[in-house]
Amino acid sequence: MNKNFEAFKKLNKKQITKLLLSEVAIYWGQANMPKDWHIDKERLIKDITLSNYYEDISYPFSITWDMLKTYICDFMRLEQKIDLSAKKTFGTFYEKNETSKPRLEINFANLNESPDFVCIYGVEIDKDTCNLNLSYNDNRKLGCTWTIPIETNKFIIFPSSLQYYIVNSKNTYLNFINTITFTYPEAQGGR
Repeated sequence: MNKNFEAFKKLNKKQITKLLLSEVAIYWGQANMPKDWHIDKERLIKDITLSNYYEDISYPFSITWDMLKTYICDFMRLEQKIDLSAKKTFGTFYEKNETSKPRLEINFANLNESPDFVCIYGVEIDKDTCNLNLSYNDNRKLGCTWTIPIETNKFIIFPSSLQYYIVNSKNTYLNFINTITFTYPEAQGGR
């Protein structure tokens, strides 16, 4: 019999025991940068625009992007005890009433090279016009969706195994979104 199960049985004194095997968690917050740290939205918008218009230009490294990534990683480590490492970054802009294609960042054929988490960051969002839709399963309830608004300076982090798409409705201006994928190095041992 499994050693972990035997140890667990010894600790348990209840008649019915619960063991959480898995969890689908979503994290979100505002990037409230420290004093003298400023997110240069104009720089991020320029980087997103150039990397989308020209095939030979990839999303460039910038100090603004690095500050945002550092802020998110530091607070995930501090508040959630999750140590993230950035893997890939790309930016997207959405026109009026545009809905993205469904995306899935995990590659089931190559899990070792796949990210563990996806972060959606609202660089500049027309107020009350943009939502992130996440698809998930809840035991026998298949195809459930969770909708969360995307706002300027708000980030949303979720597991890379969740399919997602972005819906824009009645936006007057372009909505700019930065996506960062992360690995969770501690998860590597479990793969």
